[in-house]
Amino acid sequence: MKKIVMLLAAVAFSTAAFAQEVKTTVRDDETGAKTTVTERDNGTVKVESRTGRTEAGQVAYDTKRGTKRVARKTGNAVEKGAKKTGRAVKRGAKAVKNKAEDVVD
Repeated sequence: MKKIVMLLAAVAFSTAAFAQEVKTTVRDDETGAKTTVTERDNGTVKVESRTGRTEAGQVAYDTKRGTKRVARKTGNAVEKGAKKTGRAVKRGAKAVKNKAEDVVD
């Protein structure tokens, strides 16, 4: 019983401590920089800043974006080619049908 009471008291205090803070986070997606401002009830303000990506991180980010762009462009090209091929097949089939009717007549 004593352990349960201690556990409930610890949970109550930790919840109250979290309720006293107001966190605001600002993120710059272009550079990856992040600033977090924590404002407490007693008036103290804590500011945490994280700079942007490292060179390796930026290269990885650019590679990801480049891959996504190339995949989209390739997909569009494949779709366009499939449509063109479909139209050509349709026209060819129509031409064969017309010739077949001419021969029968």
